[in-house]
Amino acid sequence: MKVIKSKAIAEFIGTFSLVFSGCGSIMILERFENSIHPSSIPIIFGLVISSMIYTVGHISGAHFNPAVTLAFAITRHFPKREVLIYWFAQFTGAFLAITLLSFLLPHGQNFGATLPHIEPFKAMIYEVILSFFLMLVIISVATDTRAVGMMAGMAIGGTVALCAFIGGPITGASMNPARSLAPNLFQGEISSLWIYFAGPFLG
Repeated sequence: MKVIKSKAIAEFIGTFSLVFSGCGSIMILERFENSIHPSSIPIIFGLVISSMIYTVGHISGAHFNPAVTLAFAITRHFPKREVLIYWFAQFTGAFLAITLLSFLLPHGQNFGATLPHIEPFKAMIYEVILSFFLMLVIISVATDTRAVGMMAGMAIGGTVALCAFIGGPITGASMNPARSLAPNLFQGEISSLWIYFAGPFLG
């Protein structure tokens, strides 16, 4: 029980950091003009993922994403009995991050919600493709003994940044239901949420 608790705390911290840093940078960009260059946001998302993998990856496996947790469970690299525990930690971390950001920062309209800029079905397919490539990198560096384990954080963080660069203008490049749910709810953008659940889980 103590081990599971430690894993849940690690997932909570990792997902909190992802949303606080990534979505926070988007919120800061809107609220403080010229404070952050838009092109730096994908790099911020990639860097926070890399840093959290190196910080708590040895504790929880550094999923920080309900879709990743499910994928590991399906491929028998993660115990199914812990899936709901991880999901609770991930969604709770994301919600707390957005709640604190909305309290700490000046009022604004943008909470870092992921929104499609193409037709919804096409956006969902785009998220499937982005999530597939992210999961391919994650499961390869995390489970293949031939991979260089110390490079996992850089490889996964780099993939997140790359996907954010090529997918951000199209769908917001979520690839992560926890990353999308809290910001979209706070921003009042719920009609497109299905894209950011279906796409990552299918991918």
